[in-house]
Amino acid sequence: MAASFIQERFAQRIGGRNYGQSTTIYKFEKIKRAKRAAVAAQPGRKLIDLGVGEPDEMAFPEVVAKLCEEAAKPENRGYADNGDDVLKQAAARYMERVFGVSGIDPAREVIHSIGSKAALSILPAVFVDPGDVVLMTAPGYPVFGTHARYYGGEVYNLLLRPENGFLPDLDSVPKDILARAKVLVLNYPNNPTGASATPEFYRYVVEFAMKHRLVVISDAAYAALVYEGRPLSFLATPGAREIGLELHSVSKAFNMTGWRCGFVVGNELLVRAYGDVKDNTDSGQFLAIQHAAAYCLDHPELTERIAAKYSRRMDLLVKVLREAGFDARKPAGSFFLYVPAPRAAVTRSAKHIRFANAEEAAHWLIMDKLISTVPWDDAGPYLRFSVTFEAPTPEDEVALMQELADRLGEVRFEF
Repeated sequence: MAASFIQERFAQRIGGRNYGQSTTIYKFEKIKRAKRAAVAAQPGRKLIDLGVGEPDEMAFPEVVAKLCEEAAKPENRGYADNGDDVLKQAAARYMERVFGVSGIDPAREVIHSIGSKAALSILPAVFVDPGDVVLMTAPGYPVFGTHARYYGGEVYNLLLRPENGFLPDLDSVPKDILARAKVLVLNYPNNPTGASATPEFYRYVVEFAMKHRLVVISDAAYAALVYEGRPLSFLATPGAREIGLELHSVSKAFNMTGWRCGFVVGNELLVRAYGDVKDNTDSGQFLAIQHAAAYCLDHPELTERIAAKYSRRMDLLVKVLREAGFDARKPAGSFFLYVPAPRAAVTRSAKHIRFANAEEAAHWLIMDKLISTVPWDDAGPYLRFSVTFEAPTPEDEVALMQELADRLGEVRFEF
């Protein structure tokens, strides 16, 4: 049993003396519990899980073989710290080959990360003092904002709405917020909306950031997962390397979730500052993993194969959802499909079920239809579908989508 004073020793940033007392359940934990309950209640029916936010396949065999080869080398043992030159040089080649960003100095403008999440948790220590503001899109990945608050900073949310193509309205930020803002965090292709940025938008971001003295952090975890045309990097924008950093990861682009490797690239001084804080945060990713990641960066055709699969699946999913009444439109990249949630469902027995928000709609879909999605209510009620469902062959994909169509066809949705 914990000593009586323990409850008084928690930091305010995680709840202070109230830590552990809240009965609030995290959204994704609610989804897990609902899935378990639904499967238990309908044991003969398969759960269609369209809420998974990670690749459904393992890394390619040649990548696994490269990891084994590198792990067997004695020179790769020990702490990696901020890495050797192998990943840095591969990252510079990757930025030029895939995104057209040339002239990256691997020695000064690149450092590896233990995945994008680690970089997003480290970077607030570089910039945020008490009272500083960071501008972040909502809905979005919260890690940078969580750590910014740990340091006494504030988060100002830029709501992503369809009328703006799910791009933030930068001109809507109040002047008093801008006066205290230090950082703008972007993520395109976007999680959860699937929206992509445009060169015009990035040009305005550079202009806006320079005018208001902002550092730009571009979380590009899905940047190479596009369905047509060349992937777009923020750093390809004139002036971006003067004021920004970009975060890349092999998790999504190369089916390497759990390997925990990526890189931070951009302005030399910002990269150095990230490295200084990183030195006091971790001892680097195992060099064998870094070298396997470097192999992937030199083989971007692997990502093209993954993107082709997601594109094929997205076509199937969009068709099924549109036939069921959803306003589903194929995004230009990522593996996410973001659609307005229904306001109600009418069953074949004429039962009318109303949903107050996306969370209620998602819960009903799990419990009644064994269809799992992820709800977002940050900027209106939306459901996020993912095409990373388990289906080993194209034929399995078609069969799964037919089952989805059959289940949705049992209901008339109101929007």
